Amino acid sequence: MKRFAALLIALAGAIALGIMATTPPHPAPDSVPMGEFSAARAMVDVRAMSTEPHPTGSDANTRVRVYLIARLAAMGFEVTTDATPVSDVAVSRLKFWRGSDAPAPQLVNIIGVLPGSDRTKPALALMAHYDSVWASPGAADDITGVASILEAVRALQTQGKPNRDLVVLITDAEELGLEGAEHFFATHPLRERIGTIINTEARGGGGRTSMFETSEGNGEAVRIFQQSVSRPATSSLGVFIYRLLPNDTDLTPALKGPYTAYNFAFIGRPGLYHSPLITADRLDQGSLQDMGAQVLDLSRALMAQDTLPQKSADLVFFDLFGLTTIAYAPIWGWVMLVVAVIGFGGAVRGRIEMRVLLGGIGRWLSVASIGGTLLYLGNLVSGADGPVQYYDRLAAIPRLEVMALLSCLAAAVIVLRNGERRAGDWAGFALPLIAMGFLGQVYAPTAAYVVIIPVMFAGLSALGMSRLGKRSGLVLTTIIAMLVTGYMIALGHQMMQGVGPGLPMVAVLPLVLALLVLLPIWPNMSTRMALGSSGVMLLVMVGIALWVRLDPIADTAASFARFS
Repeated sequence: MKRFAALLIALAGAIALGIMATTPPHPAPDSVPMGEFSAARAMVDVRAMSTEPHPTGSDANTRVRVYLIARLAAMGFEVTTDATPVSDVAVSRLKFWRGSDAPAPQLVNIIGVLPGSDRTKPALALMAHYDSVWASPGAADDITGVASILEAVRALQTQGKPNRDLVVLITDAEELGLEGAEHFFATHPLRERIGTIINTEARGGGGRTSMFETSEGNGEAVRIFQQSVSRPATSSLGVFIYRLLPNDTDLTPALKGPYTAYNFAFIGRPGLYHSPLITADRLDQGSLQDMGAQVLDLSRALMAQDTLPQKSADLVFFDLFGLTTIAYAPIWGWVMLVVAVIGFGGAVRGRIEMRVLLGGIGRWLSVASIGGTLLYLGNLVSGADGPVQYYDRLAAIPRLEVMALLSCLAAAVIVLRNGERRAGDWAGFALPLIAMGFLGQVYAPTAAYVVIIPVMFAGLSALGMSRLGKRSGLVLTTIIAMLVTGYMIALGHQMMQGVGPGLPMVAVLPLVLALLVLLPIWPNMSTRMALGSSGVMLLVMVGIALWVRLDPIADTAASFARFS
């Protein structure tokens, strides 16, 4: 009974922490002090610029450009524009969107420079794009980015003249292949005066804004982020994964240069990505607040630096439930692995029974394989076994997340329904994860923390259970289980939003890491009860999968969407 109560406490706390980590802040009203970011003030710009679709070359695009030039000039910026014809590839994309031929338009970048007191210092550049895709008003992608920059700059100006130039680069033709940014960073003379870049983007209509990409050699840049951003969302795991993906933003051409850089975006409410329905009224204003507040905090800190951050060794970093940023040198991962081994070694006290150890390894393999198989099969039932419509699958992500949760819980209940719950069993369950942490530390040290830290805490938990006595050990284990499981809930949510429609099996990683710390308080149950409860969960999962499969195409889907 004590074990069951501890499990309930740990799960309740973990769910609360997971919600806290993934929920945007409340939008600030226009009554907050002028030196703070206000989503209400920024929404004035969002509403003005997202009344209609404004792809490159359109009359609506011109109207947005005129509005932005006037706004920047009124704020004291030296404003210029830079135009060039779009490429044949961009023309082909416009033809695909439009369904007919049309003359090739010009892209027009907007460049604003706010002079600083020392114009010889490298400038800070804030960047976003103002064009939208065809038939989408683009309130999120990327009018939110533009509006967050305008409001952040307004708040910065309350401190007086900056000590270095502040550049606002608002690009065109991002949706046609990053062509505005490519043109600027290849030809414009101002590019040589920039030292650091902050880019803002969106894929969806809400959710937490994350700093998901940096330039290589991010050590100094991350330290400034850590010290300045009060409610962060970031992860070096995300930075590592993004570098492997074939995805791009306007920051991509900039990263070919010598700049230090940060990239911010939100990806929640994914069905609204490139949607004809993503108007200002549908935008999550909390996400706008989240983006703008982080950009303002970071910009204020960068503008106050005597020297902008230089290239230095990459760090391991992540936010702790949005409360603070943890950052450290990758070498500390080896220390954490040693602590994990010492913890489990001290727990078993040198008395390892091979049968018990192998049983723990078998449990890990069973959970991972059964969970992965259920996730894969559920995805097939939901419609991934044939041609899929990308934007429709994005709209289905909330239901796919519920399917993933049910699959993971069913696998856990089936495999962990009974067991000895001895230190050797626990050590056996941890052994594959220790090996995974070792390999990660060798080949991907900035990403390996997501395995190494839970393994270290599990080792400390095991040692505490064996050396502190039942009551104190149970309290320590419950606290650790709450913290690690809360982080894994948030991680699973982020993974499913990022790659869930095509690769839901990624949910196995947070599953096994959460179970690692929950294992000693996981209650035994009869085989009949375990099979019955897991069966009910799987039936519900199949029902949701069929709902996704049989539903009409979501009305949020982009007008130019096709099956693939």
